[in-house]
Amino acid sequence: MRNTAIWTAAVTGAALMSVLGPANGAAAAPTTLVVAVGGNDSAAGTLAQPLRTIQRAVDLARAGDVIAVRGGTYALTENITITTSGTASQPITLGAYQGERVVVDGERLAASHTPVGGSIPRAERGAVHQEASYWRISDLEIVNGPYGVYCDGCNGNVFTRLSTHDNYESGFQLQGSSSGNQILNLDSYANRDPRKNGESADGLAVKEGSGNGNVVRGARLWNNVDDGFDAWKFASPVLVENTVAYGNGVNRWNFPDFAGDGNGFKLGGGSPAPAVAHTLRNSLAFGNAAHGFTDNGNPGALALTRDSTYANGGTGFDVDTSGGKAVLTGNLSVADFRAVALGSATTSSGNSWNLGGTWNAASVLSTDPAPLTGPRAADGSLPAAAVFLVPRNGANVGARF
Repeated sequence: MRNTAIWTAAVTGAALMSVLGPANGAAAAPTTLVVAVGGNDSAAGTLAQPLRTIQRAVDLARAGDVIAVRGGTYALTENITITTSGTASQPITLGAYQGERVVVDGERLAASHTPVGGSIPRAERGAVHQEASYWRISDLEIVNGPYGVYCDGCNGNVFTRLSTHDNYESGFQLQGSSSGNQILNLDSYANRDPRKNGESADGLAVKEGSGNGNVVRGARLWNNVDDGFDAWKFASPVLVENTVAYGNGVNRWNFPDFAGDGNGFKLGGGSPAPAVAHTLRNSLAFGNAAHGFTDNGNPGALALTRDSTYANGGTGFDVDTSGGKAVLTGNLSVADFRAVALGSATTSSGNSWNLGGTWNAASVLSTDPAPLTGPRAADGSLPAAAVFLVPRNGANVGARF
């Protein structure tokens, strides 16, 4: 939550500078553009005279500028398209004003209602469609879009405290040549794809592309029709940590010919699947229809460290791709249909299945996920779940939240 006095001063001061112009020939100061549901796109974009649409502010913004969106629901008739980049030293910022609730609603977009078997034109993918770099986007709730956020060819962005739910494709998708992006404290849930009967709508997809340095941290990905996290055909390593995926792959929408996969974390795939060394640590998958973590055909050197699975319909840790070089260390499987499937080249040490014994609900202090699925902390971080899936015998395995 921002300090109100500081935020207001920044908004009014920056807007005043945009009117007066730079002094003595100095470079123009960054501008703050305010958007409100009762605004006017011909207005100055100040607190007193806000713009009406987020798109107008996006079109005006340049490196270093701030877009402050007042609370309310912004019902789109065209998706928000971001093509102007900031710079590494002067990113463009887009977020909610003073923590007010901002809902971006794509229900009226034609692409949200693509018929069964149809395809969504590339430019129409996403209630927020981004092909730009060096943005800081935060504190928006994005719903009912043809994808929530769709980012293709994006570098150096930070997305934080977003909620993407009930979209008609994946809640958040990063693809193409994209590197150095951070996706932090994302909640993405109940996304579905009627046009494909559940085949492809994930909570978070980093897929069909390449680029180093992409990080996912503190995400919760639940009750999506396909997978929680999907890295299908992404050819560069992604770091995923402190992230939770649960309840994915259940046909809650009564789709005919249901095609949802239902993995918590899908770590690759394709034909052929690229060999990619994704890293997952201190993450958790429970109650998914299929596997908790699966290589999905990725023969690369996956590194899974101190992760936990519980009550998944398939295998907790499914890394049996022939020739796969996965390294599994200190992981925990509790009451999955099967704990683990290892490949011939997999390294497995210090995991619950290595320790022996029976690992069921009685083996841990709690199987109640309620603390972890509750409200986030004020800074957006995950709530504490100090005893969830913690071994009763004190074994130093599995995730801790």
